[in-house]
Amino acid sequence: MDDAGNKQTLSQQPAPGGCEVMFYHLLRQPLEQVLPVLLHKTLERKLRALVRCGNPLRIRPLSDAIWTWRDEAFIAHGTPEDGHMQRQPVLLMPDSHETAEDETDADTAFDESCANSHSAPCPAPNGADILFCVEGAQPRDEDLAHFSRICVLFTDADAAAKEQARALWRRLKERDDLRLTYWQQDAHGRWERKA
Repeated sequence: MDDAGNKQTLSQQPAPGGCEVMFYHLLRQPLEQVLPVLLHKTLERKLRALVRCGNPLRIRPLSDAIWTWRDEAFIAHGTPEDGHMQRQPVLLMPDSHETAEDETDADTAFDESCANSHSAPCPAPNGADILFCVEGAQPRDEDLAHFSRICVLFTDADAAAKEQARALWRRLKERDDLRLTYWQQDAHGRWERKA
């Protein structure tokens, strides 16, 4: 439970054997309030996160919200603009971002973090365990093989993102190698598992 009495759905380590895809339907709180809570829980569990943002113009405001979330909590994070992507415990990047060929220090840690990702290219420059898809970003097929957990966050106010999430749910529900959960905020902003 957090300070407001909300049940924390990201409180457990990702389950072994297959990717867990968690859908978060934001009804009462904006992304700027929800994302830092989930990222803080991720770091508490000694995990790394990649936040893929469908709208590149939202990366800086989200980064600012993470920096100022709570005075007593520090969420170390960065963006591709900040450099040293592989060192960031939380990396925020645009959905269409390609790793820069001239990234000067993305060598050893990047290669080691992707050593177990089969033959597919590594989708996480920072070796993240968990992928957060926000602002309409969608997980790719290689993400389902690489990440132990994927969190898709969408607001009720964004009809297009909500429909994308519903379509993604239907598509992924057909696969038996994934575990899907759907979380929705109640009238008080607490998370309730709906599916």
